[in-house]
Amino acid sequence: MPKRVVIIPGDDAAPEAMAPTLDLLKSLALDIEFTEFPIGQDGVKQYGSRRDFHQALCRAIDQSDTTLFGSTNGTTGGISYLRWGKQTYANVRPTRWLPGFQSPLKQPEGIDLVIVRENLEDLYMGIEGDLGVLSALPETSVTSYLTKKPLDTTPVGKFAIKVITVQATQRVVRFACELARKRKARGGRGLVTCTSKYNMLRSSDGLFRQVAEETAREYPDIEYNQYIVDDFAHRLVANPSQFDVVVMPNLYGDLLSDAAAGTIGGLGLAPSGCYGESYAYFESAHGTAPDIAGRNIINPTATLLSAGLMLEYLGWQDVADRLEAAIARVYAEGQVLTPDQGGSSSTTDFCRAVKDAVLDSERRPGRTTPARQ
Repeated sequence: MPKRVVIIPGDDAAPEAMAPTLDLLKSLALDIEFTEFPIGQDGVKQYGSRRDFHQALCRAIDQSDTTLFGSTNGTTGGISYLRWGKQTYANVRPTRWLPGFQSPLKQPEGIDLVIVRENLEDLYMGIEGDLGVLSALPETSVTSYLTKKPLDTTPVGKFAIKVITVQATQRVVRFACELARKRKARGGRGLVTCTSKYNMLRSSDGLFRQVAEETAREYPDIEYNQYIVDDFAHRLVANPSQFDVVVMPNLYGDLLSDAAAGTIGGLGLAPSGCYGESYAYFESAHGTAPDIAGRNIINPTATLLSAGLMLEYLGWQDVADRLEAAIARVYAEGQVLTPDQGGSSSTTDFCRAVKDAVLDSERRPGRTTPARQ
């Protein structure tokens, strides 16, 4: 049976990266059926309303094996369904420096880490409201362990609820450990690092740390360590090559995975995959870049690398390896790079160069570099 892939181009400049990426994927002659949706605003017009567009996306997602998603500004629907509807609980954000990446660090060699972010809970459950609502709760439930006083709910203000559960933490830590084991088999370190603010948020982040420690013991072949999140942030910038797989709650993962991308040269180089028990989707980590929309200069590297993660997920590891090796080759040669990486080439030209390198590797087998998830 062919694999069924939904293509959602995204908004603003994102479709300019998706179109040549899709062209490259089709040139690989894999047994894939693509279901392509129109660009965000065009899709709303075509389907009559944002609601109808969103429902069509959800139906297609349910009938697919996976989705490749461009960045969205909210016009394109589907992203909430892909995350919460499909329960894609592990957001995987690889950060790997390649020769030719314009890193701001003096010595970026050796940076090859993956941040695994719990993707469904923490503050991102979206439970917020007026501070005064909490006045109806028992005083003991809103008392600070630091001040030993109940929360003053009389000022005008808002609250947000942070939720950490044992089940969600166990499954994302197991995912991180399995990923570290897989990377170790391909020459990686086999190290899992846990980080959270467990010194201050003793109950919630403290639980994340406790469950991570207990779960990691199930993997005696994997090394484990942990840092308070502010200490980790410092270490990430000062010496990112010390890390392998890093697991953390949702909010920290959202922030620090962007910081990690900065160590190798920016979000244009940052792929992403979101994995659940029975579904996964893939998207570049950068935004929609409305300031450069229509100029054909958005860096498609993140989209291409996300497509590589998708191919690996679908079972084409060898093709994913060839794609990453082709990207590495184009950067190493340095002749066809987009402006954010010091070049003057267009998005289309960069993708064409990668496509040519992939086809060249097919003609000359053996010229691959092991990919990292």
